[in-house]
Amino acid sequence: MTTDATETTVTDEAVQSLRGTADPRVRELLTGLIRHLHAFARETRLTQGEWEQAVAFLTETGRTCTDTRQEFILLSDVLGLSMLVETVNGDREAGATESTVLGPFHMTESPARALGANIDLVGGGEPCVVSGRVLSRDGSPLPGAVLDVWQADGNGFYDVQRPDTQPPGNGRGLFTADSEGRFRFRTCVPSPYPIPTDGPVGALLRATGRHPYRPAHIHFIADAAGHTPVTTHIFVAGSDYLDSDAVFAVKQNLVQNFTETDDPALAREFGVPNPFRHARFDLVLERTA
Repeated sequence: MTTDATETTVTDEAVQSLRGTADPRVRELLTGLIRHLHAFARETRLTQGEWEQAVAFLTETGRTCTDTRQEFILLSDVLGLSMLVETVNGDREAGATESTVLGPFHMTESPARALGANIDLVGGGEPCVVSGRVLSRDGSPLPGAVLDVWQADGNGFYDVQRPDTQPPGNGRGLFTADSEGRFRFRTCVPSPYPIPTDGPVGALLRATGRHPYRPAHIHFIADAAGHTPVTTHIFVAGSDYLDSDAVFAVKQNLVQNFTETDDPALAREFGVPNPFRHARFDLVLERTA
């Protein structure tokens, strides 16, 4: 190793230090990371003070993380990295439900609930029903498919954000599809909401003049035997911020109508007042190779 480091030799030496890495994928990832980070520093002429600010920012990001808050995922989200990684790995066959980001609030286990149960335990939003089927890509139903569902309350907060006003598990449910792959649950129509801005990520958004809002959505993870799980959202058609999601996660195929439905018999079946809002859609999974 030379003692006369230059802008290029220090990069080469850092890469060479990885030559003993046993795992070839770890070596590939770290090599790419070093080369890109070093190229960024050279291209932008990164100053010592700016480097120290970056270290302090990342340190504070780590300090902000708790058992119920993942500030690093939030940082990844607002930089577009989460959506990029999802896109790189989300090449699905035609007809399969598109995937999107997990988000920072899948931080607690969803309680198992019966089909038709209400996940909105506090009220305050417009009642609605969400229903559909879980299908294989050939159209066959997937009985026993498991759906993990989570969303914010009518005021735009997740249960882990407001434990003083929301019981644990509010806005969450783990549902098992019936013998025909059907699912349904009651909830409130989601509303747009801001991602948390009281930490380093919020400071970053303010420094760059960006808004913190996400369009109205409900999260899903759908899983069935012999199929690849999908992590996705549905977005409420007509919601604000569909064209400027703070985490870049909107896909047009995931935008769904929450239709006002005037059907007394169906309202009785679902256990909701009539008329009501109803979102109907199918989740389509790919078979595993």
